[in-house]
Amino acid sequence: MAVATELTHGRCANPFTILGATQVKNKTRVSLWLPSATKVEVFNAKSKKLLSEATQTESGLFICEFTKSRSKNFIYSVTAHYGDTQHSFIDPYQFQDEAFHAVHFVDHQAENLYQQIGAQLTEARGVSGVRFAVFAPNASAVSLIGDFNLWDDVKHPMQKTDLGYWVLFVPELHTGDTYKFAIKDAEGHRLPDKADPLGFHHQQYPSHCSVIYDQDAYEWQDQAWMQRENIDHYHKPMSVYEVHLGSWRKPGDQNRRYLSYHELADELVSYVKEMAYTHIEVLPVSEFPFDGSWGYQPVGLFAPTSRFGEPDGFKYFVDKCHQEGIAVIVDWVPAHFPEDGHGLARFDGSHLYEYEDPRKGWHPDWNSCIYDFGKQTVRQFLVANALFWFDKYHVDGIRVDAVASMLYLDYSRNDGEWIPNVDGGNHNYEAISLLQWMNTEVYAKHPHAMTIAEESTSFAGVSKPVDAGGLGFGFKWNMGWMHDSLHYIAKDPAYRRFHHGELTFSMVYAFDENFVLPISHDEVVHGKGAMLQKMPGDEWQQAANLRAYYGFMFAHPGKKLQFMGNEFAQNREWNHDISLDWHLQEEPKHAGIQALYKRLNQVYQEHSALHELDHEARGFRWIDHNNAEQSVVSLLRRNADNTEQVLCIANFTPIPREQFRIGCEQVGEYTLLLNTDDAQFGGSAYLADAPKVDSQNTPWNDCEHSVVVNLPPLSVIFLAWKEST
Repeated sequence: MAVATELTHGRCANPFTILGATQVKNKTRVSLWLPSATKVEVFNAKSKKLLSEATQTESGLFICEFTKSRSKNFIYSVTAHYGDTQHSFIDPYQFQDEAFHAVHFVDHQAENLYQQIGAQLTEARGVSGVRFAVFAPNASAVSLIGDFNLWDDVKHPMQKTDLGYWVLFVPELHTGDTYKFAIKDAEGHRLPDKADPLGFHHQQYPSHCSVIYDQDAYEWQDQAWMQRENIDHYHKPMSVYEVHLGSWRKPGDQNRRYLSYHELADELVSYVKEMAYTHIEVLPVSEFPFDGSWGYQPVGLFAPTSRFGEPDGFKYFVDKCHQEGIAVIVDWVPAHFPEDGHGLARFDGSHLYEYEDPRKGWHPDWNSCIYDFGKQTVRQFLVANALFWFDKYHVDGIRVDAVASMLYLDYSRNDGEWIPNVDGGNHNYEAISLLQWMNTEVYAKHPHAMTIAEESTSFAGVSKPVDAGGLGFGFKWNMGWMHDSLHYIAKDPAYRRFHHGELTFSMVYAFDENFVLPISHDEVVHGKGAMLQKMPGDEWQQAANLRAYYGFMFAHPGKKLQFMGNEFAQNREWNHDISLDWHLQEEPKHAGIQALYKRLNQVYQEHSALHELDHEARGFRWIDHNNAEQSVVSLLRRNADNTEQVLCIANFTPIPREQFRIGCEQVGEYTLLLNTDDAQFGGSAYLADAPKVDSQNTPWNDCEHSVVVNLPPLSVIFLAWKEST
């Protein structure tokens, strides 16, 4: 009775010792668990020949014996009768060796996790099906549930392995079938049904079911992109359009809430190309339960959210980007995860994925769990996930969210609320080594990839190589530049002379890291106001200030990132529930700012002096950064062989500066590349008749030569010099 009782109550951890086929002398004995069945027959699955009728020995437990075929690929099928109905199937428990296959390779390489664990479509002895494996070492029992067994947690108990994985191969399941894991903790208490941590596709509320999916079915068309040679992110232009896919644009069809991945591939990609961006960065697409988290509380790291369609839809989106010459960056969230019952929190009844002590395992800012970065299984899970997006979805980069919260044990904590490291300090050595491992693996396996850290502190070496003691990221967001420059530009021009250092201080550390200049979604929410709303002055001055700010951003060393809607000066805060205000494009002020941003993108890409040495001090020189009284700064950008130079002069007051002299290094003609005050951008056209200016042999600003220009009000101008050929 003990065997039947364990199976009846879903407490069986070793069904392979009870169920399936065993050899008894010259006979094959088959044990079957079929509660409620009234009659059970066993057939040769290939010949359909009846082999034996099973006898019920205990309640729900049937046993039969027969002489097996000598074929190595012998398979039996079962027909179970339930009164007037019957159900025929191939018994999963005869594939014990095949079920164990997954765990043989788990520890070898990080990427083996998503190649072996979860729900893997495969074949066993010529029978197609799905091999399931889930890590739950502290569970007392795990069962597979789904539509295929009417969500009955006693029908498909899984086998526990020595490595803590529970396994089972189920024949005849297919792409699109839904499933979850029914788990009992160490004391036998039933936990909330869990979605697959490595599931490739998940349903939305209320089911949050995992869905079997074929990762290899999509036929990519981006071979030319993927086979590019000599990719050099550091010396190439990078202008990133940051997008929340759910609110970029809403469909006109009132019966649908979001544009699909396919629609976004057509509408968004064409817009990004038209605006001359080089990259799209999408807010986290990993499956998440709550819309209001914008994706930053993910529960399905290995699945793009089904809000916008199936996984192949997101592959199509990436594919289309690549065919149009646009790189794709996805936001990645390894710092924390929510407590939703179907997710990772207390997955097997223990703190399997999160730190047990809340002083390390609970995030006070976001009310979420923090991964235990010291556990090898958690570390492999996260590194495998980073590799997964490059491998299966062809993404070009990951921007890692909230890195500072990972690096510091006392992040957002008061005294007594955190645990020091072994040296008594506040650095989380486990998180540091995880990030180093992740970056090492990504760049080793995907040399053309890039990783970008959102890191808001002065932690040293974020974008330095691991072998040089750094974290190994390719780039780091320059949060200091963002904060200081926005604080400066929000000041009334009359008071900017007292804050001049906020505009220039970023150059003190500009080449300490490989920086990206970010104006992200975080700057236009939570009462911070839209970019246009941050600007002082009347309506015209607000627009002029914003144009000048964007011009200064493109003059400053560092790659560029702009959140959607900022490029046409949306005049309200971003709201994730509604579309951007695209009707503003019809108004001259907004159309002008949009035209400026497009032109900035073009000029930035067309002139190597503005991007080639973004991360090297030799590509930059202050011409004059001390003119606080007039709130004017001038700087020089040059390319690697110094055959091109661009002078950038910013006037952050509404007072035009006539016959303004600035120094220059080279003799010759300087061509006006761009003027943020141009009429086509909504400006005053102050320099409409001054397309070129010649240098003079008048030393100025510690330069041997100089040029004299008229500076428009609240503007930035770019003057280009090129070596004569």
